[in-house]
Amino acid sequence: MDDVDRSGFGTASGSGQRPEDGPPIDRIESVFSVYEVRREDGQLVYYGDPLAHPERVMRELWPDFRERGYDAELERRRGEYVLVAEPTTVGVDGIPWTNVVLLLATVVSTLFVGAWWWYPSLDPFMNPIETVHAWPFSLAILGVLGVHEMGHYVMSRYHQVDASLPYFIPVPTLIGTMGAVIKMKGRMPDRKALFDIGVAGPIAGLVATVIATVIGLHLPPVTVDPALLQHPDAVRIELGYPPLLELLAAGFDQPLYRDDPATGVNPVVIGAWVGMFVTFLNLIPVGQLDGGHILRAMVGELQETIAALVPGALFALAGYLYYIQNHSLNTVFVWVLWGLLTTLFASVGPATPIQDDRLGRSRVVLGIVTFGLGLLCFMPVPVMIIE
Repeated sequence: MDDVDRSGFGTASGSGQRPEDGPPIDRIESVFSVYEVRREDGQLVYYGDPLAHPERVMRELWPDFRERGYDAELERRRGEYVLVAEPTTVGVDGIPWTNVVLLLATVVSTLFVGAWWWYPSLDPFMNPIETVHAWPFSLAILGVLGVHEMGHYVMSRYHQVDASLPYFIPVPTLIGTMGAVIKMKGRMPDRKALFDIGVAGPIAGLVATVIATVIGLHLPPVTVDPALLQHPDAVRIELGYPPLLELLAAGFDQPLYRDDPATGVNPVVIGAWVGMFVTFLNLIPVGQLDGGHILRAMVGELQETIAALVPGALFALAGYLYYIQNHSLNTVFVWVLWGLLTTLFASVGPATPIQDDRLGRSRVVLGIVTFGLGLLCFMPVPVMIIE
């Protein structure tokens, strides 16, 4: 195909020149023969033919584009190979109104749910303003979730991988939210970045969780009117406590289990419980979950084989609890749901780093320790709803 200028600037194949601020053409043509370059909506688009396997082309060229502020991708368009380089920005541009609105909505939803479940003296329907008194519960929930996601965000900035600020998800569930997520916009440069970004969330979240646990254990318990428990429409919630929570309670000599059913732990402990449960779920080693990224960085493509076994293990756990332990469907549904979710996550797979070199020993050890901490956050029966 003839070299044609269709973009306001021409290519000079083999001349050593480069369009705009992309890498020199002769560097690109060491692995990708360019016959046309265009600028399309701010992107640099190189049409040509790869001189090596497409994965090798990207391993060779991606660092050069990254140094110049571009994220490059090799695509096929109408039968042609196209190297697309899009300008990247790392950080927040302007006020992230979507993040702010979702955060405020989640504050409202957690205050409402906290008042409804764990502050019996408050009536969120009759006196919605009074839900503000449930702020310790809301702060604990948002704190552990927010710190977890900010761990990912800070490490993404460190590795120059574009990522959004956390998006909180306000849903009137048992805890008033479905958690928080960040959106990764850039590709992973190498296994170190994939590991560091993946592991930063659980570690940061666990630190916040331990702090919330210690504070909550030292706060007064919540009591309800025993007559409410006898009401025919009463619903009682029993939480399973993970080993980490039990160890902290024992270490600080604070009661976790009480004989009086009308007395329960402080709602801040519930926030810490959420942090532990979220940590365990995120460390399940499949797909785009933190555990999937960490394990992919540690063992490479073997992660996909391990991930394929996870849904079966979760379905087996649900079956054991239902058929052997005689738990209700309400109790085991969480593992059925996560069996289905991990099937989907495993089919998508984790992020694939551009440079797929092995991790150093220190990161592998940290990964093993992190998974061990995740197991301390596991509870076979997270929630029992007794009507």
